[in-house]
Amino acid sequence: MALKLSSQLPLSLQKSHKGSQRWPMPHPIPPPNLAGCGCSLLPSGVTSLSRRSGGRGVVHAVKEEETLPPALAEADASKTPSSSSTKLVLVVGGTGGVGQLIVASLLSRNIKSRLLLRDPSKAISLFGIQDENIIEVHKGDTRNPSDLDSTIFEGVTHVICCTGTTAFPSKRWNGDNTPERIDWEGIRNLVLALPPTIERLVLVSSVGVTKYNELPWSIMNLFGVLKFKKMGEDFVRSSGLPFTIIRAGRLTDGPYTSYDLNTLLKATAGKRRAVVISQGDKLVGEVSRLVVAEACIQALDIECTKGQIYEINSIEGDGPGSDPEKWKELFKAAEAN
Repeated sequence: MALKLSSQLPLSLQKSHKGSQRWPMPHPIPPPNLAGCGCSLLPSGVTSLSRRSGGRGVVHAVKEEETLPPALAEADASKTPSSSSTKLVLVVGGTGGVGQLIVASLLSRNIKSRLLLRDPSKAISLFGIQDENIIEVHKGDTRNPSDLDSTIFEGVTHVICCTGTTAFPSKRWNGDNTPERIDWEGIRNLVLALPPTIERLVLVSSVGVTKYNELPWSIMNLFGVLKFKKMGEDFVRSSGLPFTIIRAGRLTDGPYTSYDLNTLLKATAGKRRAVVISQGDKLVGEVSRLVVAEACIQALDIECTKGQIYEINSIEGDGPGSDPEKWKELFKAAEAN
């Protein structure tokens, strides 16, 4: 099957083992430096890269000690972790509004990733030709247990699941893409398929899931989206897997589904870089997708987040960027209040 990234870059996806598709090896391209300003991070015309809590209070982000550039997740290259031969992150829903930002940020850090997608061709249009040793794609649908072949999870150490659909009936519901199927059945199927060796499962959920029978949340839950997200959460919590749940406020910034990796790497949260983290489902507000993506990546390795559920918003001001110590401070402060 031949796919095209653009008129200048014809691509051919090459099949490996069952359900997976790999990109051919590109010419070597150095990983992007996110320490630059908000300009293009790749040469002109190139779109490729190297390849489980009770009611708690709210805590605001610490101020950054220095001004970080407005690149994706405002990453400081000197604090960006390098690729590890033992770390492999499975991203489920990697072409959605939050998912594509997670994938782009993992690529910028040179962290090995594997994508589980219904339509692998979307990965080509978003992320370009990739080194299969850095990123690979498996075709699969979490709604169908038979799609979750064991080969998908071989070598996977961490999982980020950011699947979702609209709260109200829309074109996105076509093909039985409803909250029940995505946020409940899909999460259940995924969790049942994951090996017990997973070091962390990070699930993106929503604020208000414990209040779906109360106003104003009951309006949002008219078609069950909050109820089914809570069911998905509960299944994750009872699974025995080490988890972190990130409940996002109303999502802003993007989704960037019409663009490519160049655009994703230049995306910023504008002035809304400060992070608000809470526990107990008391938070109301909105959050940049870029902040949610960064929170997911940080939660993979911050030990205190294991077995915890957090709500997250973003507000105007300086934020933690991609500094693990600042994120650890935010997560710990939320648990202490």
